[in-house]
Amino acid sequence: MLPAMSKNLPQLLLFTAFMILTAANSSFSQENSDTPEQVSQLSEFSQLLKVKLAAGIMTVKDKANAERYEGIATFYHEHEFEPIWIKDGQISSKAHKAVSVLLQADQHGLNPDDYQSAKLFQELTKTNSADLADLELKLTRSVVAYAQHLNAGRLNPQAVNREIVVFPEAVTPGKILEKLKITKSVAAFLRFMAPYTPRYERLRVALENYKTIAAKGSWTVVEKGKVLKPGMSDSRITAIRQRMIEDESLSSDAREGEVYDDALVEAVKKFQIRHGLDDDGVVGPQTLAEMNVSIKQRISTIKVNLERRRWMQNSYGRYYIFSNLADQIIKLVRDEKNLHFELIQVGQPYHRTPVFSDVMEYIEINPYWNVPYSIATKEYLPKLKSNPGALVSQRIQVLANGKIVSPFSTPWHSFSRGHFPVRLRQDSGPKNALGRVKFMFPNKFNVYIHDTPSKSKFNKVSRYFSHGCLRLRDPLTLAEKILGKQGWSRKKIEATVRSGKRTIVKLKEKIPVHVTYLTAWVNKDNSVHFRQDIYGRDKILDAALQKASTG
Repeated sequence: MLPAMSKNLPQLLLFTAFMILTAANSSFSQENSDTPEQVSQLSEFSQLLKVKLAAGIMTVKDKANAERYEGIATFYHEHEFEPIWIKDGQISSKAHKAVSVLLQADQHGLNPDDYQSAKLFQELTKTNSADLADLELKLTRSVVAYAQHLNAGRLNPQAVNREIVVFPEAVTPGKILEKLKITKSVAAFLRFMAPYTPRYERLRVALENYKTIAAKGSWTVVEKGKVLKPGMSDSRITAIRQRMIEDESLSSDAREGEVYDDALVEAVKKFQIRHGLDDDGVVGPQTLAEMNVSIKQRISTIKVNLERRRWMQNSYGRYYIFSNLADQIIKLVRDEKNLHFELIQVGQPYHRTPVFSDVMEYIEINPYWNVPYSIATKEYLPKLKSNPGALVSQRIQVLANGKIVSPFSTPWHSFSRGHFPVRLRQDSGPKNALGRVKFMFPNKFNVYIHDTPSKSKFNKVSRYFSHGCLRLRDPLTLAEKILGKQGWSRKKIEATVRSGKRTIVKLKEKIPVHVTYLTAWVNKDNSVHFRQDIYGRDKILDAALQKASTG
């Protein structure tokens, strides 16, 4: 009979504990349960391990750990409770290597304390059977947790932020333990659990480099002052020059002095590009603010982006569209070569674009704009109540039961946000909110890629202007790159646009679209880039990681 305290544990824990104690097999079926003879054949250590495993279930506090423990319990039963880390009554070299890896979990931006690494290191001198059985299970739980965190992230994205709509699935405990049981290199196997991509590895190396800088102190702080332009003199130039040397944007043997010379201007421009600023070489408030972000904050930013990388798949596909909301860019990629790259406008901070992936299925030329319900009721309804003809100049039609009706005969004053029995649709044309081309990857968020009549806004460094969609500066070029293989030349696309006729072109080769939010990354030239956390998602994720580590 299970202890009384167990009544407060999740049902999964109760079930697992009971089945371990009764020695059921991995499927927990009655007909395959161990016989008394089989139980007696277990070694003394294996029987001790079995009892410890059943008792250990009482220490599990949450669903994720409960599912992990259930997988561990199943594995041990299927292998007759044979230990992984203890060999011939002694702690194996494999155990020492595993603990060594856990002690270095911070190389991936993870907290070694989450895996009891220091405590496990202290227990590597234990010799009696009871202590060894404890060590066996503690080490297994820690290594499996670490492997799963490397594989799919320390946290569940949806539990952190509902706007992050990705669903990473970690490798099961059973598969991890099967490999650990036979592997000759624990370190190599566990490294393979993390995203084995150049993008992840470059960022991981950057973390190590930034931690080295932090260990030496910090970097130079530049005092506030007047805006600095090329050729000017200022007492802060020495500090700026040193800061650019520390940033590796300027050679360490750069000449001294208080003149803002050409070499330093070029270094500042490199710095500005790496931080998403206007690369004009002018040291204004924004550039100065980025220079003075602490090394501690940069390390935190890298860590949260390593977590995001663990949430993402290793491969985006051979042919795909990639968008980084924090960088406000979009790329069309085939075989890891950029076919097209351009600036975009993304959702305003109060209309934040979600993170998700979907598949582009068709392109619409001269599209209608079906006004989203939220925009129709929150933004347009008040205007229509004051003036029924308020939207006529924008070529926005009113549809009731699929038929166009007059806005002047529509009872707007009886409508509300909860009662809006009509639909608003903007006809194709130069004033259409979607512009001339729309790229459709149908999704529940009504987010898509499209043209926009608001071209002047692309001159801004920060381009958070949309209601959530991705607005293109040059949609015709993207359409040409995508449709070229289907016989659509630039001339044909432009002619179709001029016709004004709404035209849908289905894609023969559908394209995965990945909408991401990355505020730190490392390019192929090893330059480290940072972007502002305009949506506040870094702050949310960092707080969640801190809480998970202390909780």
